[in-house]
Amino acid sequence: MNAPLRLLDWPAAADDAGGTGLWDAIALARAVKGTANAEFAVSGVEIDSRDVQPGDLFFALKGETTDGHRFIDMAMEKGASAVVVDRECDAPHLRVSDTTEALQRLGAAARERTRARIVGVTGSVGKTGVKEAIFAALDRSSRGRAHRSVKSYNNHVGVPLSLARMPARSRYGVLEMGMNHAGEIAALTRQVRPHVAVVTTIAPAHIEMLGSLEAIADAKAEIFEGLEQGGVAIIPADSPFFERLRDAALRCGAQVVSFGSAFHADVRLLDVVAGMDGGSLVTVDMRDRRLCYTVAMPGDHWVTNSLAVMATVRAVGADLGAAGLALAEMAGLAGRGARIEIPAAGGMALLIDESYNANPASMVATLAQLGRESATRRIAVLGAMKELGSHAPAYHAGLAAPLREAGVNYAILVGDEMAALAGELGKPAADALGKA
Repeated sequence: MNAPLRLLDWPAAADDAGGTGLWDAIALARAVKGTANAEFAVSGVEIDSRDVQPGDLFFALKGETTDGHRFIDMAMEKGASAVVVDRECDAPHLRVSDTTEALQRLGAAARERTRARIVGVTGSVGKTGVKEAIFAALDRSSRGRAHRSVKSYNNHVGVPLSLARMPARSRYGVLEMGMNHAGEIAALTRQVRPHVAVVTTIAPAHIEMLGSLEAIADAKAEIFEGLEQGGVAIIPADSPFFERLRDAALRCGAQVVSFGSAFHADVRLLDVVAGMDGGSLVTVDMRDRRLCYTVAMPGDHWVTNSLAVMATVRAVGADLGAAGLALAEMAGLAGRGARIEIPAAGGMALLIDESYNANPASMVATLAQLGRESATRRIAVLGAMKELGSHAPAYHAGLAAPLREAGVNYAILVGDEMAALAGELGKPAADALGKA
């Protein structure tokens, strides 16, 4: 009798195997409309010379304050196979008229050549975490043939870069899209052309630029404009902007799938049981079946995030069981709610890191979860929240109550905007919290 196939036993078939090459000089020249001065092949694409790995293609992009052409020698010393430039150089290169435009063309070529099912993710809160969780689920389901945008590469440079890095043989691609003004996601989603578009939630992030939550919802809903024919829009059923998002998706011809606790949700939360390690045992109804799985990440917001993940996995036809295993293994992202346990007198201190440009909703959710944790001491690292405009002082000061309710012993406040919170806490309270 044959032994049962385990997830670690891959590639399980010839189609799962494949070379490591990403692009060769001929394909690159055709894609970017450039001229190659040598034959070469590349295994990666990079825009930051400090991060170049052997075999990479380095794009010498021009920014407002610097020019990537200055770092060609550094990129080559670190092992780059070739560079993309707008002028002649000694290194193996592709010469183009505009390097940023060339990167966008390469991203478009990568999207055109792949047969992968593509997922686009946006939202005011949780888009990076949800993107990572969807990737983990699809990567396990496909035995390592999923691709995603790394870090927060979600803008007019990061999105084409993420596409350009996608191997042709990928089965799934997960791309994050961000914005700080109307029209930005519309341009990005037309590059990504997702089969599934996920909106995590609507909250007052970028309100400085957009002015209202309604405008933020409309800007996020632009993601539906790039959906492939027959595409699926996955939206939060519990959001006050559910109908607004649903109507925008329907206007774009999308199939709408909702997630949340609301009775009308297509992926509906039925029950949550707190786990011993801070995670949750979750039961959901998916209309024709019920699922029970573990979410390792603590907090009610991660329970909700998991519903979006399961909705996405089902929409692309991937393995829900593999998704459950992935959610049970998820770890926190640095600066985005990561948990760090620190030995302390009399027990264990728990530090929560929310230092990376969070927003009011994610901060409150993180602090609420911290308050539910059993720890000798509770420490919160809170970073300034950006693009809140005239609302910034009120939103920062408004964190004082959640901090106190959570029983936080020490708070490390990072950024000038946090002065409003320090002031709201007051000197005695701030000293008691160990403000830094």
